[in-house]
Amino acid sequence: MTTATSRRGDSRISPVFLGIAAITAVSGWAVWTGFAEQPGFAVFLFVTAAWIVSLCLHEYAHARTALHSGDITVGAKGYLTLNPLAYSHALLSIVLPVLFVIMGGIGLPGGAVFIERGRIQGRWKHSLISAAGPLTNVLFAVVCTAPFWLGAMDGVPDTFRYALAFLAMLQVTAAILNFLPVPGLDGYGVIEPWLSYKVKRQVEPFAQFGLLAVFGLLWIPSVNQVFFDVVDALLRALGVNEWDTYYGQQFYRFWQGTPDIPVVTQ
Repeated sequence: MTTATSRRGDSRISPVFLGIAAITAVSGWAVWTGFAEQPGFAVFLFVTAAWIVSLCLHEYAHARTALHSGDITVGAKGYLTLNPLAYSHALLSIVLPVLFVIMGGIGLPGGAVFIERGRIQGRWKHSLISAAGPLTNVLFAVVCTAPFWLGAMDGVPDTFRYALAFLAMLQVTAAILNFLPVPGLDGYGVIEPWLSYKVKRQVEPFAQFGLLAVFGLLWIPSVNQVFFDVVDALLRALGVNEWDTYYGQQFYRFWQGTPDIPVVTQ
């Protein structure tokens, strides 16, 4: 009986996650209704909380896929509770991604859950575990942009529209970065099981620097321009234009002053 109770507790949703979800809902309501005197601060809370929710779901997807692939230890580690404080590297998984959003509007991928790969048999399973996280960002982006590509934005307050567009941009950037075949990122985890032992040994020492290398490249203006051109193209395909994301980021950075809301013409 004790064991059964423990197993149920392993997958019980954490109050911490529920609290973050509640902040997302309340701040989203404040943005929608214009309840807040400072709309920029409400946008900041809404986007940041929603971004953390997506990070939790990203890591949960890794853990849940690993559980069904053979790693039964993820439950005891707290990975199935959606609690960001249970991650092995909360700094990498929550703090740094939020800071990067604030600094540059980039959905920086985090890395947190520790999967015992030795318990998992089959290359396809290993690839799927790595792909599960960024696929969650893809799904999140599709959901955020659904009102745009479904033509359901009539009646949606402009400020909420911009906040949703900026949140969608973060999900798209996170998905692209995560799928890069760079050591230390999920994209490399997808292809790693299919590489030879020799290649994996040669790449292994560089895994800890992969994310830093990607971030460094994004600071190069020409690389940054190409990256965001790709992001903008994907967002346009989903019905989100550059003005939506631009004003969303301007409202998000409320400490720089609230921008004037332009008139949206159809």
